[in-house]
Amino acid sequence: MADNKNNMQDEADIITLEFEDGVELECEIMGIFDHAGKDYIALIPLDDSDDVYLYGYNEVGEDEFELVDIEDEELFNSVVQEFDAIMAEAE
Repeated sequence: MADNKNNMQDEADIITLEFEDGVELECEIMGIFDHAGKDYIALIPLDDSDDVYLYGYNEVGEDEFELVDIEDEELFNSVVQEFDAIMAEAE
């Protein structure tokens, strides 16, 4: 996965998010990107919505990673801006 940093993926990897209320949602991994020295991941839910989920991304082993909620609103907004810039560049 680390090879995909700052590149949106060509092949679909699917993960399942499980929310605190027990709801599960399958998402396609759109890509992993760097912002201010940290890694973030963009996920597209497979529910026919136009949503994109952004999380902090930490590798915790070979082929293993964890998602981290971005709780700071200012940080989240800057991550969104970075994601938008990457997407605009890809067009």
